[in-house]
Amino acid sequence: MDNSAQGLEAQIQKLELRLQNAKLPPDLLEKAKGMIDILKISLRQAGNYSNLESVANYLNVISQIPFENETKDNLDLTYAKQILDKNHYGLADVKNRILEYLASLILNLKNGQKSNRAPIMCLVGLVGTGKTTLAYSIAQSMGRNFERIPLGGMGDVRDLRGQSRLFADAEPGQIIKKMIHTKSKNCVILLDELDRVTDAARADIMGALVELLDPEQNQAFTDHYVDYPVNLSEVLFIATVNNTTNIATAVLDRLELIQMPSYSDEEKLMIGKNYLLPKISVQSGLPVGVLKIDDSIWPIIIRPLGYDSGIRSLERTIEGICRKVARLIVEGKIAQNGIISLNSQNINQFLPH
Repeated sequence: MDNSAQGLEAQIQKLELRLQNAKLPPDLLEKAKGMIDILKISLRQAGNYSNLESVANYLNVISQIPFENETKDNLDLTYAKQILDKNHYGLADVKNRILEYLASLILNLKNGQKSNRAPIMCLVGLVGTGKTTLAYSIAQSMGRNFERIPLGGMGDVRDLRGQSRLFADAEPGQIIKKMIHTKSKNCVILLDELDRVTDAARADIMGALVELLDPEQNQAFTDHYVDYPVNLSEVLFIATVNNTTNIATAVLDRLELIQMPSYSDEEKLMIGKNYLLPKISVQSGLPVGVLKIDDSIWPIIIRPLGYDSGIRSLERTIEGICRKVARLIVEGKIAQNGIISLNSQNINQFLPH
């Protein structure tokens, strides 16, 4: 046997070892073993196998799908409330709706019902109102791994469902990819901005979402690349939309809409001072206590360019301030006491224009 054949044989042995260590359903395992048997026969008869890379990629994907792996759920509703309060200021009605939803989910889990048969939580609100971060907090409170699928601008349903292996550049869709990345069959997957898929692909993507979000159908979700039903019933899906105008009725029927309110200036003041400024200061590398902001100028920071319903503009403004302060520190232009104080006399130097 020449060196090239020996190399192919070594690769096949690696694939066999990978399958031995993978926890695959019996019929999928048989299918995978059959593919390896074909490789062996081709190797003996022809000394090579042109589709080895394609088969190897497929076996690599299916061996990583978490058919059995799962994380242990935190079923403490008090802890969930603490996480929501720690990460988000205000939003009392939204938090109550989320806690009620989680309470029902926790009772079902305690009763051995792992499949989520409730409608999917869908956070509805304008940009910057905290929809994505709330979804992350829900995953954190339950101790589950979290992944986000951005649907904004998605123009091909194959991005969700994968592409058949008949095509040379085939790969699994985002659902399978995210499950592989979380390494758990009970992960939390955020379907972000359902309403912003492209017009051309809207009908196909909405059709896929109906299957994805329906507890009667998602127990056997079929990715075109994997070509084997994957049980998604233990995945906790959360969706976000800016508005529901472009959402298909069949998808809306499977969503529990939770309206995100706009923030008042008073709420933004508390969020800016107690949440955003401490977090962004650390991210910007600022030493503790180096930046002081007078209370009198917070209204200017909140509305540097006019009204904004969310906190994204506020976050960017604070980021800009912190970066300017970081530059002053690096350039050695801070005061002798090591503190930079923002007040009505110098605030314009730090605000966006």
